[in-house]
Amino acid sequence: MEYNNRLLLKGNEALVYGALLAGCDCFFGYPITPASEIAHSAAALFPKLNRVFIQAESEIAAINMVIGAVAEGKRAMTASSGLGISLKQEEVSYLAAYEMPAVIADITRGGPGLGNIGPEQADYFQLVKGGGHGSYKCLVFTPNSVQEMCDMAYESFLMAEKYRMPAYIMADGVIGQMMESLTLPEPAVYDYDPEWKMGRVVDGKANIITSIYLEHDDLEELNRRLQAKYRLIEDTEQRAEEIMTEDAEIVLVAYGITSRVASGAVTMLRGEGIKAGLIRPKMVFPFPKTSLRRLLDNGVTRALVSVELSAGQMIEDIKLSIDCKLPVYLCNRMGGNIPTCSDICDMVKKILGEMKQ
Repeated sequence: MEYNNRLLLKGNEALVYGALLAGCDCFFGYPITPASEIAHSAAALFPKLNRVFIQAESEIAAINMVIGAVAEGKRAMTASSGLGISLKQEEVSYLAAYEMPAVIADITRGGPGLGNIGPEQADYFQLVKGGGHGSYKCLVFTPNSVQEMCDMAYESFLMAEKYRMPAYIMADGVIGQMMESLTLPEPAVYDYDPEWKMGRVVDGKANIITSIYLEHDDLEELNRRLQAKYRLIEDTEQRAEEIMTEDAEIVLVAYGITSRVASGAVTMLRGEGIKAGLIRPKMVFPFPKTSLRRLLDNGVTRALVSVELSAGQMIEDIKLSIDCKLPVYLCNRMGGNIPTCSDICDMVKKILGEMKQ
């Protein structure tokens, strides 16, 4: 494959390029709208680089193939949307228990049930809170551009390997389908041959990967180790963009396509003399608590607005981040609809008007 670092791609296609440049060895997938271009691009590009592409017979088969490849020390990923991600949750729990790195792309669509192929962000609970059984977490990246689809796919492999855990790229259907120009990162050059891979002999003993801990204390020890790792990640890996928050009387919080709309709303509000700002989480685990807590110290911010394509799944994390010390409002659409800049501006004006009464 000829390496041209400036391209015009769909978000889904850019994600595949980012994965390849990070050194992904294997893609196992099952096409589903609006994520299908990921499998299409992987089918076209992976074999050209002597890497493995397999269209699995089901969503469950795909994630189990990922587990098998990762256990043998390969970088592997899969991709799906909504209901397909739901089917994978048992195996994601196993990945967390095995402490194995893997990357999963979720190009989110409308739900619940079969729903539709419009954009939503209602997979938040499932991905951020741990959608399978047990007390575990996954890294969750939230790109808002084609460039970030590539960059975050690349980074997700590095971070998943650093912390030995699953990583999601959670992007709504608009980000997956939109086309923009992007600059590709340089290919990763480091060797990947993990000491923990199955069958490797360490100190005279072959590695065994298992999640069975029959002794209660042994399983508790695993859980405590996992929770300590998650706390470290929360302390060191928060990612967010802060736009005009220093003097903002009201701050919007949004990721994905809604963050692009919210950014436009901030510009419109500022043009009308209303001091609005935006915090855009680039990851929602770890959640950018530090950026939000700074609002408590500026003595200016009076309220926050969570702009979401869900019934308000992110709003709880916003409230907890600020210890419920500021009011948090919800501006949302569902079913594949997206709020407009005018929708957001109208709500902000209404909130500020009520606060003056």
